Amino acid sequence: MIGGKAGYGIMVTGMIFSKSCVRGGLHVFDSVEYPSLIRGGHNTYHVRVEEDEIHSHIELIDILVALNKETVDKHKDKVTERGAIIYDSSETEINEGDVRKDIRMYDIPLLEIAKEHGNELMMNTVALGATMAIVDYDLGILEGVIKDEFSDKGKDVVNSNIESARDGYNNARANYNNNFRSKLSPSSDKGMILLTGNDAIAMGAIRAGCRFYSAYPMTPASSILHYMAAHELSKGVVVKQTEDEISAIHTAIGASFAGARAMTATSGGGFCLMSEGLGLAALTETPLVIALCQRAGPSTGLATRTEQADLRFAMHASQGEFPRVIMAPGDVEEAFTLTAKAFNLAEKYQIPVIVMSDKHLSESHKSSEKNRFNIDYEIDRGFLVPEWNDGEFRRFMITDNGVSPRALPGQEGTVFRTSSYERDEYGWNSESPENRTAMNDKRIRKTESIISEIPDPSVYGPEDADITLIAWGSTKGAVLEAMKFLEKESINANFIHITHILPFKAESVRKMLESAKKTLIVEQNHDLQLGGIIMQYTGVCIDRSLANYTGRQVLPHEIYDKAKEVLAR
Repeated sequence: MIGGKAGYGIMVTGMIFSKSCVRGGLHVFDSVEYPSLIRGGHNTYHVRVEEDEIHSHIELIDILVALNKETVDKHKDKVTERGAIIYDSSETEINEGDVRKDIRMYDIPLLEIAKEHGNELMMNTVALGATMAIVDYDLGILEGVIKDEFSDKGKDVVNSNIESARDGYNNARANYNNNFRSKLSPSSDKGMILLTGNDAIAMGAIRAGCRFYSAYPMTPASSILHYMAAHELSKGVVVKQTEDEISAIHTAIGASFAGARAMTATSGGGFCLMSEGLGLAALTETPLVIALCQRAGPSTGLATRTEQADLRFAMHASQGEFPRVIMAPGDVEEAFTLTAKAFNLAEKYQIPVIVMSDKHLSESHKSSEKNRFNIDYEIDRGFLVPEWNDGEFRRFMITDNGVSPRALPGQEGTVFRTSSYERDEYGWNSESPENRTAMNDKRIRKTESIISEIPDPSVYGPEDADITLIAWGSTKGAVLEAMKFLEKESINANFIHITHILPFKAESVRKMLESAKKTLIVEQNHDLQLGGIIMQYTGVCIDRSLANYTGRQVLPHEIYDKAKEVLAR
């Protein structure tokens, strides 16, 4: 972990370390913490590295790079036995007794070396070099990543950062005799990439043929906008940063109405503003994909922290009743595949589809094999008619499956009218009781067809388990890691991960839960919203729960401890 004040380059340093490990064939999961301040505050970047695939960060720290005293004070108790702290005594005064005696202290002249190369801000790069020396990692890999990361800043910046890293590396080698207990060794190239959940959502949208993206920046959804804007020209996507979220959703609706596959993204507060537009998309039966990246609420809440408390809100947002699909990926691979799937569902059934993430998944990096993103994908535009020869075009024609013929503006013979008002098959406003009932039933009838395309929840672990864990969204990673801890104690656990929340596969979930011996649900909200939904649809009450709403992601050891407690009852 590296920690310090904003402006110390914490994020870029952590990213370079993560990329260097992945480039050496190692698996990485990293997480970032920062306060909702424009400037200042305590920032950390926590990187976990293993030879085998990992799904979550953990609480313990082997090496703590402290660019200020606050970092030592906040995180010293999480440093492992015979772990290490890298610091600069000229900047960070650590007195005897401040840290445990078993912790190895690496006093590196970070500021002095940085100044020698012309910029004191390069303390972070010096620390990177020192870290690589301590774990005996290939300095050449680090230098390659630095070159790639700073290539757009010019040769002088690249060279000064490489030289700073070398001097940090050499200083640690010369003064500390390669004496740290843990080493990192590059393995064979596994063809891996490093990406966040938001990267994967944007990639999935582009893979699905998204041609229009509109959004207003809001943490933690903003990096989707950044990714789409960076690839606007190369991928043929029109990207618009609108003046607010109301404009963002209505602009996307207009683009979709015109025939473009369209998407918007926001967090909870922005989704509040989008709720009326959500209803407009539903009534006009305009396809729309929305990425909802949750953070802690209500109101501004904890703007840069994580939570899973918007599930009920997403299920019932906007007035009235209408079909929608809600999907919640648990990792970067699912963020990619489910977002791509969302576009087909949106167009096939002419509905809004909401892809729910959260700050932890949105902004944490995970290494993954490239071939996991080479999915077979066929664009399905649904009942999009090429021509119409059946009299006046009935845009909202009543059909057995609830899906009406859709045409794009300008198609000959397909003139129709639509508004935010209830209407008949031809689009004329109508308040008749018979028409209202028929139109509402038509829209709701889509759910019967949609649910046939919804897969059963994924089940991990043995069928005959001592305890069954249930979760949704990004808690998947922590649960999978907790299962490894339980397995080491010969405790069989399995895991039901629900990625498709609405429509809900009630019968499948009920059968899974009724065969479980003991159950534990893990959620990042106070009210156990998924647990309530399971009870609502299946009648099954889950035995025990672990509800975490601290603003920080639940950790594997917390799930492990709670599972052991449930088994002991």
